[in-house]
Order: sequence, then structure tokens, then C-alpha cells
Amino acid sequence: MNRYRQTFFYLLIDFASAFVAWLLFNVFRYYETAQYNFSTLSDFLLYYQVLKGQILIPVFWLILHAISGYYNKPFGKSRLGELFTTFMTILAGAIIIFFVVVLNEIPHSFHIFYHLFFALVLIQFVLTYTCRVLMTNHIIKKIRRREWFETALIIGTGKNADKARENMRELGYQIAGFVRAKEEPETSVVPAEEIIGVTDELAELIEQRKIDEIVVAIDSGNIAKLMYSLYRYKKPVKIMAEKNDLLMNVKAKTIHGIPFIDVTENNFSEFEKNIKWLIDKAIAAFVLTVCSPLFAFIAIRVKIGSKGPVFFKQERIGYRGNPFNIYKFRTMYTDATKQGPLLTAIGDARVTSFGRFLRKYRLDEIPQFWNVLKNEMSLVGPRPEQRYFIDRIVEKAPYYYLLHNVRPGITSWGMVKYGYAETVDKMIERLDFDILYYENMSLILDITIMIYTVKIVFTGKGV
Repeated sequence: MNRYRQTFFYLLIDFASAFVAWLLFNVFRYYETAQYNFSTLSDFLLYYQVLKGQILIPVFWLILHAISGYYNKPFGKSRLGELFTTFMTILAGAIIIFFVVVLNEIPHSFHIFYHLFFALVLIQFVLTYTCRVLMTNHIIKKIRRREWFETALIIGTGKNADKARENMRELGYQIAGFVRAKEEPETSVVPAEEIIGVTDELAELIEQRKIDEIVVAIDSGNIAKLMYSLYRYKKPVKIMAEKNDLLMNVKAKTIHGIPFIDVTENNFSEFEKNIKWLIDKAIAAFVLTVCSPLFAFIAIRVKIGSKGPVFFKQERIGYRGNPFNIYKFRTMYTDATKQGPLLTAIGDARVTSFGRFLRKYRLDEIPQFWNVLKNEMSLVGPRPEQRYFIDRIVEKAPYYYLLHNVRPGITSWGMVKYGYAETVDKMIERLDFDILYYENMSLILDITIMIYTVKIVFTGKGV
């Protein structure tokens, strides 16, 4: 199944339905109001402003549908969810169009406005949803007839693995085979000929078998450490919901009536993900532009304060376990990291005098707005750590892997409520706040954390 091609088809039918809907609405507008200013329907439809709207309005609908998150996942759509998303998006879009375009007209009766608004909503919704549900039903039929499918690899060879096979087949997946985990006994329920390897061979198996998703179905043992190791393969990872006692802090989601946990997803809706992305980019661009004089001043003071570069660059582990370089204004002397990875303690002799000021007001973090623009970080999210410290955290708190489902942030609930951590044990204590954020992710919570962060910056309580 080609996701990009299917997304293009959804875009195409949405544009076509919006084009026809606006044309029909303009016909309705003519007989309700415009006939008093235009002699014929063709004169009205060929009017410059109407022709311009005939192109711009469908484009507006595509942008709105994209923001709603409808195109994020072209496969696996719920028809009930599709109905709700379509209706809410069209209701919001119709209100915008009504106030920007329609309300400029002067009707012969005030009640005409009601007619125009409900006609716009009805025409747009009926055409859009009808085309979408036809497309979605076509996809579902293709999957049920096994004409379209995704390939899954199941980790496990016991009863749960056998059950997972049946559930995944019911969802339309093709099973490439089973992989034995180290945590499992030698005996298995799955036939030996269907076991294609062990977890140490996952990289080769995923590439050779062209795996789309990984399913973990181990009968016993703590599998949290195994889950953390799966991020490197950059594939969706699912697990049966009955295992959620081993995967605390993950919300189970039913897929066509079958309870699965996608442990590589967070609790944000697709709409919230898009809005968060837009807010991140807008604020980052604003800060980098407006605060450029402050950046220049800090850069000069860093350079004057001690020898070395203005910026400090260090590799951190981010979204889906991907490494990236984080940027800060340098707050330490240049030889501060020669002894290897060390956490900063209060009164650390490696920190320069101006560096202490920057840390107190969190001004050393400002260059990370560039990381936000590059889509490596978000404004709000768990703080990214070095691989060295993550490996030590995972030994004591293997559920740390959940934080890789969220893009790391410039600020976090852990930084706001706990602050800097001087030891691995304190990092694990701070982890509780980040897991709390993960469990309750919302745009409102993000805004709350940003408000707290601004308060910390202005009061100088960064350390």
C-alpha cells in the first residue's frame, strides 16, 4: 500500500468535491441574493470575484482538512471517526467562509443569512463525506480481499503470538513470520517452520522481508527493555492491550474492535499534532527574528567572558530514538567535557560567571529555537538526554522509552516542577513528571508549561 499515493487521492477527491460544492452554493447564492445585481446566472458565475473564489475556496478547504489531521494517516480510518472529523471541519470552515465572503453581501431579508449558512454546510458536508466514505469503503474492501496489505513481523512464539497472528490477519496484515525473543523459553506454540529468526537478527529481517510494522507478543517476562530497543528500526510497534500491565502509562486503542497498543504513538489527536507543529514553528520563527539583538549581545558576552566558541553543540537522542545535535549558548569553559559525560551540579566550577547568569534565566537554551524550526524539537516536551545517560536510566526505569514517542522540548513539565538533575537517580525522579506529562498531553497543558517557563525566566529561578 502506497501511503503517499492514497493521500494524493484523498486530496484530489476533496478538491473536486469542494469545487463542485462551491459551484452549487454559488448557484444557490444567485437565486437568494445575487440575482438583484446580476441579470443572469452565467454573468454571476463568470464574475471575476466569483471565479477567483471558485479556485481559492477549494484550496482553503484542503488547508483546513490538512490541519484537521485527516491526511496524516490515509489507511486504517474509522468511518465513525471520519464522519465526526469531516463534520466538525466543515462546520468550522463554513463559519470562516460565511464571515469572510458571504456576510459582505447585503440581502433583501436578514433571514437569507440563515439560508446561506445552512446551505453551505449541507452542500459541502454531503459532497465531501460521500466522496470520502466511498474512497474509505474501497480501501476496506481491497484490504479484506487481501489485494492491499501491510506486512507485520511478530516477536514471540507462544500463545500470545499465535493469537496476535489471528488478530493481525483480521486487520488485513500479512504475517512475514515470528521471531524468538531472548526472554522466551525454547518451546513454542508457533510451528518451527514459521519462526524465521531471533531478536538479534531483527535489522536484517526487517530489511529483507520489507516489514511495515512490528508486533510484540511475548508470553512472559518484562519486555520494556525490548520495547526500547525497537525504536532504532523506525517502524510502528504494536502490542496486545492485555499486556498493558507491563506497559504502564500507555492508553489502549481499539482498532476495528481489536484492542492494540501502538507504543510508538502518543495521546495527541492528529489535529492536536498539527496545531502543536504550527504553534512551534510560528513561535520559533518569531523569537529568532525579534530577539536577534539579544542573541547578538549574549554572543558577545560569551566570547568576552572566556575563550572558546559562542555555541555549545552536543548529540542528544530525540523523537523515535533519532540522534540530533542540540544547540546552546556556551556556559562552561572549553575543556569542561574532556572527562566525558557529566551532569551539571549547583556551584559547578566548570560553569563561567556569565554562564551562571544564562542558566539562572534559562537564556542558554535560546538557540534551541533553531532546533524547533528544524523539526528536531518542540517548544514543550521531555528534555532530550545523551545516549550515555539514557542507557543508565533505562536500566532502572525501562519505561523511559515512552518519552521517545514525543518530540523533545525546550521546556518540560519535569524542568518546570523539578529543574536540573545532578545524578542519574535524580533524572529518574524527574522522569515521573515527564511521564505525567505524557499521560496527560494536551494543548492546554503545553500552554500551562510555557506560562510557568516564562515565569521562571523572569524570576530567575532556572537553577
